[in-house]
Amino acid sequence: MKTLSKVAISLVASSLMLSACSDSKEESKSSTTPANSAATSANPDAKKEKLDLKWMVIADASAQLPAADKDFVKNVIEEKFNVKLNWTYLPNGQDYTTKLNTMIASGDIPDVFYADGISSNNYIRDGVARDLTGIVTPAKMPNYFKYWVTEANLKTYQVQGAFKRAPVPYETNYYRTFYIRKDWLDKLNLKMPTNYDELVNVMKAFTFNDPDGNGKNDTYGFTAAGSGTSVSMDFPEFLKNGFVGDTYVDSNDQFIDVRTDIRMQGVLDDIKKLLDLKVVDPDWFLNKYGQHFDKAAQGKAGIVIGQGRDLAFDNNPAGLQMKSKQAGQTTADWEPFHPWEKTGTWVETIPGNPFMISSKSSDAKVQRSIEILDWLAGEEGFLLTRYGKEGVDYKRSGNNIEVNQEAYKKDVTDNNNFLEVYGWFTPRKPEVYGLNVIDPNITERDKKIIEKINSYKILPSVGTALTVKEGMDLAAMRKRMNELHVQILFKDKDASSWPQYRQEIMTKFGGKAIFDNYAELATAAKGKPIKFKSDN
Repeated sequence: MKTLSKVAISLVASSLMLSACSDSKEESKSSTTPANSAATSANPDAKKEKLDLKWMVIADASAQLPAADKDFVKNVIEEKFNVKLNWTYLPNGQDYTTKLNTMIASGDIPDVFYADGISSNNYIRDGVARDLTGIVTPAKMPNYFKYWVTEANLKTYQVQGAFKRAPVPYETNYYRTFYIRKDWLDKLNLKMPTNYDELVNVMKAFTFNDPDGNGKNDTYGFTAAGSGTSVSMDFPEFLKNGFVGDTYVDSNDQFIDVRTDIRMQGVLDDIKKLLDLKVVDPDWFLNKYGQHFDKAAQGKAGIVIGQGRDLAFDNNPAGLQMKSKQAGQTTADWEPFHPWEKTGTWVETIPGNPFMISSKSSDAKVQRSIEILDWLAGEEGFLLTRYGKEGVDYKRSGNNIEVNQEAYKKDVTDNNNFLEVYGWFTPRKPEVYGLNVIDPNITERDKKIIEKINSYKILPSVGTALTVKEGMDLAAMRKRMNELHVQILFKDKDASSWPQYRQEIMTKFGGKAIFDNYAELATAAKGKPIKFKSDN
């Protein structure tokens, strides 16, 4: 029976306390294997004192570091910079944050670590993060500033009057879209949905009309990932109610924070109605990020939202299309679509989550870590961590990079697609270096996917990174907000209590002060008065 079981519902509260300790992937063995000579020639750091560095980064759930003798990136980094590099990595989400907080509480702060925006404020407040003044500079990180981040970006990114975090390089093109099993549509003689009602009707058909033809009642229309803590913004009910993006400035010059807006009552009521139709994967709330893609690839759901230009490319080993084929879904044809493509699918990107440096790291470890980060941000590090070894996994002719698919599969794909772990620091965007990647496995279908997504309307952003002032507890506010969203979905009869819940968020948890501050930042960025109306 396709229902959310009482057991699953009972997990709502406890899932908020999920621990990542048992799921973490750690790789800490030193390698003595010689690094690729081409990548490590003229090594000026070899005479420096050898240092042990500990980093904690995010990685896709399907990526895993291989045995030491197969990890040519780690070998290059360790020889080039004369370090022993110890990695801890997890998918971005609650498990990652829990694991990092556990390490910090024990005094075992990683020298370099990724953080989400909310957590970073806590780490700054609690003295976990080191001041980056004189450390993250154009002189010491020339690649970072040349290719990815401007000094203006960095200035608006500072919080609590301190420079203790810096944005991870981010993708300025936002390849966010719905993906659908086009082969299921064809089998059921359905058209691509162009509005909300059509979208829901397709979800019903994918759930109840046996789209895979296996004679079993085992498919769903839609899946998402709540990580046991929150209501995913992948639900189309946000767009149905006129919300595009997470924050934006509307036509009346008002700052809108979507998830705390008074109109969330309509969003939550509509999501409850969708869930009542039994067309959504019942595990969506407990799905960690990445698991919803795995379920879609396994043929359990026919619609999912994803981002990244190659998520459904024919030969992307970490993507929907290739994973589906490997899972036995031989007819799978994941194609992009968007019912709101003409009115707005998302907002322009602004600097996202940061990297931070431990306040307990020695000056020597900080300097060596910064050198490695800047190398990752540069052309040499980018090519190694995205395309493998030159002359083996790809060949270069001027600015043309031609991938050797057979070698890449042997060295990377068949080794748990491990380059994705090292790719945490740079988007897959070779054009920033003036490089043209010639990949024989980029198909005409792939090119049409990019053409389709690039045709979507993207709305203006608030124009600046959104940062809080000292004393503002953004984490507590968002945590309470998520708890109340979840309570409405799984406990309350409807969303009629949202205005009352929202008042608590705005007053007791400081939401109004935070959003008034955001409006001030938007005012400076837009060059005109922007206001946050608590009753909007």
